[in-house]
This record gives sequence, structure tokens and C-alpha cells, in this order.
Amino acid sequence: MRFWDSSALIPLVVRERRSPLVEALVADDPDMMVWWASLVECGSAVHRLRREGVFAPAEAAQVLAGLTSVLDAANAVEPGDEMCAKALRLLGVHPLRAADALQLAAALLWIRDRPHGKDFVCLDERLRTAAVIEGFLVLPAVL
Repeated sequence: MRFWDSSALIPLVVRERRSPLVEALVADDPDMMVWWASLVECGSAVHRLRREGVFAPAEAAQVLAGLTSVLDAANAVEPGDEMCAKALRLLGVHPLRAADALQLAAALLWIRDRPHGKDFVCLDERLRTAAVIEGFLVLPAVL
């Protein structure tokens, strides 16, 4: 099982140049761990693209339905005080946005703060760097 950042979930349902990279990871290990708000974060990205004219409203609805399907099959780390505390620590040591700190905190919570050898799937450079520093194996290896 791998932890999946929201940045790596969108290419599973929207065809882009990095889609083959994340599709291969799912084919290798279909069990996914995500944070509880992945659909909201992905939905934010989809609606931003819709407002920018990349997606028509009907296309955005299809993408959101695809994401819902993917996430319904995933496991989720639920929010709580421990996740908040971890996220605050991460914000103090890495240049992360709040949502990225919460995702990395969720991953650390999931693996009980033992990230060595655990996979973190992410396409965001800043979050990838923080995850490596925290001890995760970040995938895909090359973007």
C-alpha cells in the first residue's frame, strides 16, 4: 500500500503526460492510502481548471465522478488532533502549504512515524522534497 498525494490522483482520471507514470504505480499496487480531504483538494483543482476553460462543466462533472470512484476504493486517514500537531511541525520545518502539510502529516500518521521504505506518491516538487527529508521513498522516481 502506498500513500497518494492529491497531485498524483488527478492524472489517474485526466489524461496528461504524467498519467502513464501514476497508472503504472496503481497497476503495481492498487491499494491506496489518502488523506480524508483528497476529494476536496482534487475538486478544487478540477473546478479551477473549469473556471480557466480547460474543462466544460460536463467534463468537470465526469472528472469528479472518476475521482470519487478512485477515492471510494481507497483507504483514508481521518483528521484529528495528532494530524494537526504533525502538520504544524511540518509547516515549521518545510516550505509547505497547509494542505500539503496535512497530507504529509496524514502519511506519517498512517505509518506511525516510521517512513523509511514506505512509498509516498506525489507530483508536487515542494511536497516531494519534504517527503524525502521526512524519510519516505517518493514515487514516481522521475517526473
